[in-house]
Amino acid sequence: MTGEPARAGRPTRAPDADPRLAVSVQGVSKEYALGEERVVALANVSLNVDRGVFLALAGPSGSGKSTLLNMIGCIDTPTRGRIVINGRDVSGRTPDELAALRARTIGFVFQTFNLFPVLTAYENVEYPLQHLPEIGRRERRERVLHFLDVVGLADYARHRPNQLSGGQRQRVAIARALVAHPQLVLADEPTANLDHRTGRNILRLMRRINRATKVTFIFSTHDPQVIRMADRRVDLEDGEIVRLGVRARKEWSYAFERAAEPPAFADGETQPGR
Repeated sequence: MTGEPARAGRPTRAPDADPRLAVSVQGVSKEYALGEERVVALANVSLNVDRGVFLALAGPSGSGKSTLLNMIGCIDTPTRGRIVINGRDVSGRTPDELAALRARTIGFVFQTFNLFPVLTAYENVEYPLQHLPEIGRRERRERVLHFLDVVGLADYARHRPNQLSGGQRQRVAIARALVAHPQLVLADEPTANLDHRTGRNILRLMRRINRATKVTFIFSTHDPQVIRMADRRVDLEDGEIVRLGVRARKEWSYAFERAAEPPAFADGETQPGR
């Protein structure tokens, strides 16, 4: 991850794509109409994400972190700017092209698990593969059983979500996110519906998977546990990046940190030192 502005059918490979990067966000802004007003959710955000990192997008509610995650996940599109995912420029792509990219390149882990209640754990994990015709039945079975084993649920393959704990449901969701062999996993507040201990165990599982597979993980979070476990952090406020951090052992070093704005003073008040 770098602190400088990003360099300037399926989406085609961008001619200037850096092979070291999983994601490149370049001058991205997102605005929404709210009645006659325009709400700015992201304001000229630029960010490069190296392959294989465990990165936390941190900030208070309304900071823009979930909006940025949705942009990276090709769930939403920017008002302005450019996004390159795994070397492919996704700007101006059709919904079908973006869906094909998501299916083969990006895995998702959601706060509310988003499992199909009528399907077993095995069937939930298998579901994304059923939309990939190049993967046959035998390979589907091998992948599903492998990732259920990776998340420690090999003995729960025939259980439905209502027969599983919250932590087990999130493990199923992680297996589902990984089963298509994505380059990138996006997790939106994955510990928010879990107790502290279960959330910690889920994070440790994802960190082990990240280290073993070199799959890039990006979290949207305000959970201190996620930030403590991350090796990169991006802090957002009011739709802007205010800090970029890289963990060196147990300490954070900051490639970029926006200077704090001076406090506002009411008319007639005297600023300190004056």
